[in-house]
Amino acid sequence: MESELLSRFGKRIRQLRVAEGWTQEDLAEHTQFHRTYIGMVERGERNISIKSAEVFARAFNIPLSKLFEL
Repeated sequence: MESELLSRFGKRIRQLRVAEGWTQEDLAEHTQFHRTYIGMVERGERNISIKSAEVFARAFNIPLSKLFEL
């Protein structure tokens, strides 16, 4: 169950990134996260903190709750 949730969340991050027309490198610049970390999140390999989720939400200029619309 956890891995499915992480995978769905990662797909949501990828969806938002692609909608912005950004590469993983672009998102890395907006978040100050390393590109490889972003790739791991998008593949569902990382269980991120709420603080990190907030950084993603700010990068996409959306409320934190919108990140969880899986």
